[in-house]
Amino acid sequence: MNTKMIDVLRGRPVGQIGIVVPDIERALERYSNLWGVGPWIGYTYGPDTIPHLIYRGQPGRCSVRIALAGQSPQIELLQPLSGPSVYDGWLETRGEGVHHLAVMVESIHDAIKAMESSGYALLQAGYGYGLDGDGGFAYFDTHRDFGVIIEMLEVPKRRRKPDFTWP
Repeated sequence: MNTKMIDVLRGRPVGQIGIVVPDIERALERYSNLWGVGPWIGYTYGPDTIPHLIYRGQPGRCSVRIALAGQSPQIELLQPLSGPSVYDGWLETRGEGVHHLAVMVESIHDAIKAMESSGYALLQAGYGYGLDGDGGFAYFDTHRDFGVIIEMLEVPKRRRKPDFTWP
């Protein structure tokens, strides 16, 4: 196990549990009933809403529909719409289920540098989706050590209005 990565994450609680689903509409009802969470707010993200997308070192073009509910940790449902992405690849090879654990960071760029210098490959990242050009996410190849992808997440100070709410 990589002790440098442990140092990067030390003291940062899991802020979000990401679950990849094939159909977000059906998943909203199931996960609401399971955990009693809601209401959900939802967004569709892609090249039009995330100015800087990277997938495996190349410019990204994926899109995803997400729904968020709860806190400490927040539950995030993710339905891939187009790829390639870490979401559609996961769904194709593993099916629906827990995809990532996210920790909150102050700077996505600093988090990427720290994780890469700890030896973890950046799988996918996006940044600039907040109303002020802030906000970012980065997924790292940590499956070997933790059985799950770890995401670093810089929450934007201001978000655009949700695309949908449920119920």
